[in-house]
Amino acid sequence: MTLARIRKGDQVMVISGKYKGKTGRVLAVDPGHDRVVVEGVNKQKRHTKPSTTNREGGIVEREHPIHACKVMPVDPETGKGTRVRVRVESDGSKTRLAKSGKVIKHEAV
Repeated sequence: MTLARIRKGDQVMVISGKYKGKTGRVLAVDPGHDRVVVEGVNKQKRHTKPSTTNREGGIVEREHPIHACKVMPVDPETGKGTRVRVRVESDGSKTRLAKSGKVIKHEAV
């Protein structure tokens, strides 16, 4: 599966699983394993030892990856999850479009 439909910085909605219905920004994409890291989704706690960079140590909470098939880009017009189609421009560049026809823009992270 290609992850061209989901890019870093996209606004996505989780469509299945424990976090169904939550939306967030994509922080990272791992196309080799078909996984994405979404802001505020699948947070897990990790205990860290004190070190030179982190003097306190303690419990750190961070996002972990979820499978890419569980997320859908958000349509800029409706605010709901949408499928993505690709339009090839006359100059050869590709543009991602939502089902409504609006261009899906991604924010630089």
